[in-house]
Amino acid sequence: MGGCFSKPKPVELKIEVVLPEKERGKEELSASGKGSPRAYQGNGTARHFHTEERLSTPHPYPSPQDCVEAAVCHVKDLENGQMREVELGWGKVLLVKDNGEFHALGHKCPHYGAPLVKGVLSRGRVRCPWHGACFNISTGDLEDFPGLDSLHKFQPLQVKIEKEKVYVRASKQALQLQRRTKVMAKCISPSAGYSSSTNVLIVGAAGLVCAETLRQEGFSDRIVLCTLDRHLPYDRPKLSKSLDTQPEQLALRPKEFFRAYGIEVLTEAQVVTVDVRTKKVVFKDGFKLEYSKLLLAPGSSPKTLSCKGKEVENVFTIRTPEDANRVVRLARGRNVVVVGAGFLGMEVAAYLTEKAHSVSVVELEETPFRRFLGERVGRALMKMFENNRVKFYMQTEVSELRGQEGKLKEVVLKSSKVVRADVCVVGIGAVPATGFLRQSGIGLDSRGFIPVNKMMQTNVPGVFAAGDAVTFPLAWRNNRKVNIPHWQMAHAQGRVAAQNMLAQEAEMSTVPYLWTAMFGKSLRYAGYGEGFDDVIIQGDLEELKFVAFYTKGDEVIAVASMNYDPIVSKVAEVLASGRAIRKREVETGDMSWLTGKGS
Repeated sequence: MGGCFSKPKPVELKIEVVLPEKERGKEELSASGKGSPRAYQGNGTARHFHTEERLSTPHPYPSPQDCVEAAVCHVKDLENGQMREVELGWGKVLLVKDNGEFHALGHKCPHYGAPLVKGVLSRGRVRCPWHGACFNISTGDLEDFPGLDSLHKFQPLQVKIEKEKVYVRASKQALQLQRRTKVMAKCISPSAGYSSSTNVLIVGAAGLVCAETLRQEGFSDRIVLCTLDRHLPYDRPKLSKSLDTQPEQLALRPKEFFRAYGIEVLTEAQVVTVDVRTKKVVFKDGFKLEYSKLLLAPGSSPKTLSCKGKEVENVFTIRTPEDANRVVRLARGRNVVVVGAGFLGMEVAAYLTEKAHSVSVVELEETPFRRFLGERVGRALMKMFENNRVKFYMQTEVSELRGQEGKLKEVVLKSSKVVRADVCVVGIGAVPATGFLRQSGIGLDSRGFIPVNKMMQTNVPGVFAAGDAVTFPLAWRNNRKVNIPHWQMAHAQGRVAAQNMLAQEAEMSTVPYLWTAMFGKSLRYAGYGEGFDDVIIQGDLEELKFVAFYTKGDEVIAVASMNYDPIVSKVAEVLASGRAIRKREVETGDMSWLTGKGS
């Protein structure tokens, strides 16, 4: 891949360096790694960003020949609260009019390349229509997750109005990169790399955002991040959506990034004990490390089957890229049984239908996703799977795994049905990976979760926790203590933990947002629907073009949609603003309350 980014020659003026222009279905490409924002097509060959591109920010005052300027619209073309994608020849920008002022920003979400013009503008920020990331329109800064990078902002000097026309001036490099890594401090600690003490220790790759936030806030002392994985932090949600993606395609940051900003990563590093009195952790290989501040983001461990024959070969939980890659390799042309019809199981089943000879799903409930999405939505999704040749065995479980010469051959169900199987993938939930904390003095609840407050602090001063293994107070659900094992929440919690390590008194206020992709269709979800007592559906479930509102009593507590963008992002914005949505507002089918110009 050698060599760094060079300026395109004039003949290549029209080459798009971002995703292809057909917006629909591009997100699923991204989710499979084929159109991920880390790789782009140029002259027909996929190239990856190199360090210089990822790490350098375009010079704040680029030379005139590096810039492009164009009149993009008439002053009256945009009303307040409107957005438009405009072309500058070297790339597009998002033009926003808010409170009488024009702002020009990068037009694609740096996470998976969603067109932000289709997102939601509210309270001085634009929210991505696909996965809910939020960007400040005055600075371009990422304010809510997922994703790591911000947008380029073409400053007021670079948006001017002359003779009733709006002009935008932008650097060609900024137009092509479509992402901006925030300015970060570097590590100036003399002991970095070899001493047995660190200022901040982060346990778990989900703590990457904590490390980046510390550096963005000017923290220049030593940071050590340790992970059980053999890889640098990677895009975990892609694992089950795109099983044959290679580890290097999943990496969130290249190794040069960690080197440049002095974030030391210890891979395959298992913490076995934490001593909060002496502020010391011990690793499995005996290595000891002292810390001043500690973030625990150990994640969870997948539950496994405990039935007869559980030791046969080719039975998998999907935890690492190697697991995922191996499942695809073994499944080609063979019979696959997936146990568990939750997000992981259903994503795996969907992905393998084109590769395997047969795919069967075994589930205790009567419909997939029932607890999460309810009976009706679950049934509609089940039908989509059945139309794609997936066979369901519902309201039963596995009683035995039968092997031949040590390798899986059949899965026996409690209903006494015998299903042929060469590969079995188990997705029946997970438990917090907190066993190593039992004697530490750090509080755990009866299920093994780490309870934290709104500032992500545990019961021990200087010790914070984030991600799948925590319970925290959810502000807009009356501070109810909840566990939300979403990727986006781990990022938001890591950021809040970092801010509080620096005594900034930040509180967790993110609205949970998640997504799943199956058979090229995306389902988006925002809120916290646990304990819903009714589901109100607008649109057409059969056509998979619908929005489902989950209510408890008189209040909407969550929303899910397919082919109905940007409604989930809009609801997330309304909930984030602190306004409650009443059941009667969604029962009528009149969505005007949602399409207003923000709250």
